This record gives sequence, structure tokens and C-alpha cells, in this order.
Amino acid sequence: MVRVPLTEAERARGERLGAVLREARGSRSMVEVAAEAGISVETLRKIETGRIPTPAFFTVVAVADAVGLPLEALRGAVPA
Repeated sequence: MVRVPLTEAERARGERLGAVLREARGSRSMVEVAAEAGISVETLRKIETGRIPTPAFFTVVAVADAVGLPLEALRGAVPA
């Protein structure tokens, strides 16, 4: 299966998503948040740095819940 390359806009949106989640994590460790979200620390690191610019919806929901970020606030912070 060949994946279509992401556009610059999609990459930028992924970086913004990561930045918002990283900011919401605050001083909590990646290990703590990843465990609470049920994902690996490496997956969280990749999302926060924009290396996974299009994470699965349920992964985003789990991380947002773990850091106490309402989805509506996340939606407002990351352009569609």
C-alpha cells in the first residue's frame, strides 16, 4: 500500500496539534501521560513533535483526556 505524501498544511496542522498537547501536558512527565492514555511514550513523543501528523482519533482523545484538555478546546486550537 502506498501512502499519499502529506501536504505542508497537513504537516503544519500535525505540528500544531503536538504543540497544543505538549503545552496541556505541562510539567507532567511523558511517561505519566502516556501510561494514563494507554499509549507508548514513543508514540506520545512522536505526536508532540509532529512526527505523527495524523494520529488516530481515539489516540488523540485518550491523550487529551489524560492531560485534561476538552476536545472542544483542542478543536479550537488546531485548524481544520
